[in-house]
Amino acid sequence: MVGLGPGSPLDRTRRCEQAIAAAELVVGYRPYVESLADLTAGKELAASGMRQEVQRCRLAVLRAAAGQTVALVSSGDAGVYGMAGLALEVARGEGLLGRLAIEIVPGVTAATAAAARLGAPLMTDFAAISLSDLLVEWSVIRRRLEAAAEADLVTVLYNPRSVKRQSQLAEAAAIFLRHRPASTPAGVATALGAGDERVVLCDLASLLEQEVTMRSVVVIGNTTTRVLDGWMVTARGYRL
Repeated sequence: MVGLGPGSPLDRTRRCEQAIAAAELVVGYRPYVESLADLTAGKELAASGMRQEVQRCRLAVLRAAAGQTVALVSSGDAGVYGMAGLALEVARGEGLLGRLAIEIVPGVTAATAAAARLGAPLMTDFAAISLSDLLVEWSVIRRRLEAAAEADLVTVLYNPRSVKRQSQLAEAAAIFLRHRPASTPAGVATALGAGDERVVLCDLASLLEQEVTMRSVVVIGNTTTRVLDGWMVTARGYRL
């Protein structure tokens, strides 16, 4: 299982590129596989669309069991909202988990990539929460948002909005506004590493005015987060 990073080839790790080079078969979501065109000449490719995650993992597991070297790719880090956990579950279900040589190759996840573009907002404890309710009930997500907001954790919101999901980000913002000042710094990083990358620094009060898509990551600061000459910075606690 290989994490590709947030989007740009410059954000791939050396281990990622070595794993792709060693693979005979590359399996993944179509845009992710297509992003590897510079590394996959002559290799077998198995690319598919949204909501085909189980099928992709099963194909990768069964082909690996048949003796192929397979790279199952995810954007960001394969173990952070990626395919690593599902692939291990599928391998266990097929009775193959203890029989396969498995390596999980970490990648740069969207949370840290967004933080780097915005400044240094993750300098202390933080939470990562996905607003997608496809696999997790919204009532569960809401409880997690409440807990993170009340605990004053810097919070990274994955999957903040999509064409079909428009209300969740507004509800999340309302939860944080009950626990933090409206002036709390926030940021939106969209299409990280792509040609149309867009990074916006704002505050909680104006968060919903920003353009947020399914390709965005939202970072909400805590009560020690400040904007320093255009950089979003959360205090680590050092005395200056």
